[in-house]
Amino acid sequence: MSVEKTNAANDSATTVVVSYPEDLSNWGRFQVGTRYFKAYLRKTKGQLHEGDVWNEFLDVGCCGNTLDVPLRVERIEGGDRMGPETDIEYEVREACGIQGGWQVQSAGGPNEV
Repeated sequence: MSVEKTNAANDSATTVVVSYPEDLSNWGRFQVGTRYFKAYLRKTKGQLHEGDVWNEFLDVGCCGNTLDVPLRVERIEGGDRMGPETDIEYEVREACGIQGGWQVQSAGGPNEV
């Protein structure tokens, strides 16, 4: 049993650098940087490959408005698996036209009755 734990620990990446698009709002940037969002990534992502894209749900904090953000693995240091101690760092890449924010409550939101 201890051999399995040792091997699993050795496979864990020390750092994973993930990028998000430049047009991600400040609120979205805050959300991906939270302790609980990084914990979610550590628990749900297994093997890592540079170039992997994860479309992750972000709650924008408003009545049913959601935002899926494409996060891309840019670099991996150490092993090739996400682990509980893996440090997650972010960098910004080119915009991709995501449209998030408080659209539900704004004049630009849906006008259906």
